[in-house]
Amino acid sequence: MTDTLLNISSSPHIRKRLTVGNVMFQVILALIPSAVFGIYRYGLRAFLIIALTVLSTELTEFLFDYISKKPNTLKDGSAAVTGLLLALSLSHSVPLYIPILGGIFAILFVKCFFGGLGKNFMNPALAARCFLLISFGSAMTNFAVDGVSSATPLAALQAGETVSLSDVFLGFSNGVIGSSPLLLVIGGLILLAAGGVTIEIPASCLIAFTAFMALFGGKGLDPHYLMIHICSGGVLMGAFFMATDPVTSPMTSAGQLLYGVIIGVLFGLFRVKGTATDSGSYAIIIANLFVPLIDKMRVRKPLGYKNGEYREHEFPKAAFNLMAITLIAGLTLSSVYLLTKDAIQQQKEAAKAASYQAVCPVAVDFSSNTAMDNAIQALNGGVYNENYGKTYINEAVVGTASDGSVTGYVISVTSADGFDGNITLSVGLAPDGTVNSISFTELNETAGMGMRCGDDEFKNQFNGVKTNAFLLNKAGGSTSDSEIDSVSGASISSGAVVNAVNTALAFFAETVG
Repeated sequence: MTDTLLNISSSPHIRKRLTVGNVMFQVILALIPSAVFGIYRYGLRAFLIIALTVLSTELTEFLFDYISKKPNTLKDGSAAVTGLLLALSLSHSVPLYIPILGGIFAILFVKCFFGGLGKNFMNPALAARCFLLISFGSAMTNFAVDGVSSATPLAALQAGETVSLSDVFLGFSNGVIGSSPLLLVIGGLILLAAGGVTIEIPASCLIAFTAFMALFGGKGLDPHYLMIHICSGGVLMGAFFMATDPVTSPMTSAGQLLYGVIIGVLFGLFRVKGTATDSGSYAIIIANLFVPLIDKMRVRKPLGYKNGEYREHEFPKAAFNLMAITLIAGLTLSSVYLLTKDAIQQQKEAAKAASYQAVCPVAVDFSSNTAMDNAIQALNGGVYNENYGKTYINEAVVGTASDGSVTGYVISVTSADGFDGNITLSVGLAPDGTVNSISFTELNETAGMGMRCGDDEFKNQFNGVKTNAFLLNKAGGSTSDSEIDSVSGASISSGAVVNAVNTALAFFAETVG
């Protein structure tokens, strides 16, 4: 009797002779070329990030199943796919805690807490990436290669620089680990040929995005411009691998076409009007929220119903309410941002001015210096000197008195080697190179530890010292003015500050002294 019962299960609903495990295996197979190239391009670090991300997703799902006394679901391969997709969307230079936190968030908060595979309402890998972008923005947008930082193709394009399409298409430009468009397209074609996904979503997404950029991108039908945008910023990975997730995409062919168009338009809208070029993750996440409404509106008439017995387009109140709440929340956040954007920028400028005045108090005016400006432009956003770690010169100005005489110099430096992100500070120097003082404009280290670098007890060690370079004394009890006692338990943060100050000293000696 029981063998005649129907088995009703949650999505993904596979309509061919495939199992969930088969589909997930096909996705992994399609992603292998991109993963291998990422390891070849970025080395062992990329392999380590991929391994840590997949391990964290697998272990999180295993532990959740074990603790909640549920059947082990690792065999369906969905956790491995989530980990691999997330890893390929990360920079190879992110701190190693990033892939671990991302993997845990993707599986635990987006998948398991909603009931497991088929119950999540948004793509776990993308949700985790959005979480990481919001929580660790500086670390997630650091694309330095061999200690040298350069702009991504989209950033370079926005800055008016020339971008090589061949380098971008082959994957030799700066970006995430899985940033080879050629291999992503090959993987997507493998997935299409195997039947793991259908053509509707990637095709409608790419067509809609290209049309939007041609209409509103400002370059018309410029092939080079359009191809750079298509091959950058996660468009291809999103179209072939993220948007096509069977759990969070519509069931019908018409619904998938509409869903792909929504993603493509949002991709273009965020690309043209947004402040972040890498906003494809948000586009797909927002489109995921439309899926219940699309499925409700495009549902087919069930077999066995006669005319009049089934209302095909019954108004989907729950889906509409969810969409309305999401749109209202999004519009509210956007409005708040627009209203406060200018004020925030003014506050940043005021903080910078106050920082400059604090480290060069005698000056009544600050102006640019040709030699310093030329030296900064020659760096092109790259690391100043590898001997001082990942440090970058932001700005350099000359402080002058009311009679026009030079009273000192201020150099703004950022170190990317902080324990919890970037550390940015202003270094004030007297005309003879003596350090007046330092002032932080960005310090987000661990409370009670790295944040103590902002205390006078640590900062004042630099004041009034003339030296070629400072040395960090981790043991404490320094006897030389050029030795800086480390903050107890925060040697990484202390070292980043010392390297930033040494960068300012070296830059001053090169351009002025």
